[in-house]
Amino acid sequence: MTLLQGDCIRLGDDEQLYQVIGVDDRGDRCWLRRWPLARHGSPVLEMPLHHVQAHRRHRPHPPAQRH
Repeated sequence: MTLLQGDCIRLGDDEQLYQVIGVDDRGDRCWLRRWPLARHGSPVLEMPLHHVQAHRRHRPHPPAQRH
């Protein structure tokens, strides 16, 4: 599986979605944040790429538009 910026994944049995915000194939690293974003932002997590690629990928749904 190719991991792309913007993909959303679940880690293990955690029901929380995480959005991929960066990928470094050479360094075997990627950076994730919880999705959806918290009101004041979400902390960034650095994870080994080989660990993250083993999990399911999801596409985030765009936030609902308020009128």
